[in-house]
Amino acid sequence: MKSQIRIDSIDALARAFAARFEEDARESIAARRRFACAVPGGSVADAFFPALRDADVQWPRVEVFFTDERAVPPGDPASNHALARGLWLDHVPIDPARVHRMPAERPDLDAVARACAAEMTRVLGDPPRLDLVLLGVGPDGHVCSLYPGHPALAERSRLVAAVSNSPKPPPRRITLTIPAISAARGLAIAAFGEAKAGAIRKAVEEPGSPLPVALAARSGPPVLYLLDAAAASGLRRR
Repeated sequence: MKSQIRIDSIDALARAFAARFEEDARESIAARRRFACAVPGGSVADAFFPALRDADVQWPRVEVFFTDERAVPPGDPASNHALARGLWLDHVPIDPARVHRMPAERPDLDAVARACAAEMTRVLGDPPRLDLVLLGVGPDGHVCSLYPGHPALAERSRLVAAVSNSPKPPPRRITLTIPAISAARGLAIAAFGEAKAGAIRKAVEEPGSPLPVALAARSGPPVLYLLDAAAASGLRRR
C-alpha cells in the first residue's frame, strides 16, 4: 500500500491520529479480540495522547507497548511510561496489566530486552505483530532509540534491543528494533517543526536513505505520515 501523507495543524493531526486509532482498534478487536499498539514519548506524546482520552475504543481489549524507554525510574518525568500515564492511560478504563512497561531502569539491559521481547510473544503470539506503531522523529532522523549509524539499526532478528551508548542522554535505553516495526500491521510517523523537514524529505523521497526513519518507513507496513507544515516543508509539491 502506498504511503499517505497528511499535512495539517498539530491539533488536527492529533484528531486524525485518534480517528486512525479508533478505526484500527475496531478492526483488530473484531478480528483478534485485541488491539496492540506501540507508542513513543516526546513531542508526539504531548500532542497526541490527550486526544486519545475521548476516543471511542474498547479499552479493556487494548494492549499498550512502548517503542522505547530511557533507563530512569517509572515515575521519572523523563519516562515515556510516566508521560503516557499522565497524559492518557490514567484517564481511560484500560487494564493496567495490559500496559507493558519497559523496565529500563534495571541494571542488566540485555536481560530487560529479552524479557520485553518474550512479553510481546506471550501476548501477541509467535511471531508477534503489533497492530499499530506510532513513531516520532528526531531532527537527526532517529526513531525509537535507533540513531543514525548505531549498531542496533543492523539488528535483523531480535524484536527489542538494549542501547548503552545513545548519543542523546540518557545513554542507556531499551528500544524496539526494525524487525519489530516491520512486522506491524500499520505504522504512523509524526513530525512537527522545520528541524524535522530534512529527515522527513529523505524518508519520503530517497529510497536508499540509511536514516532510521527511512528504514522504518520502508520496512513493510503501510505508512501514514502526520506532518505539520514546517516538517513537510522539504517535500516536493504533491
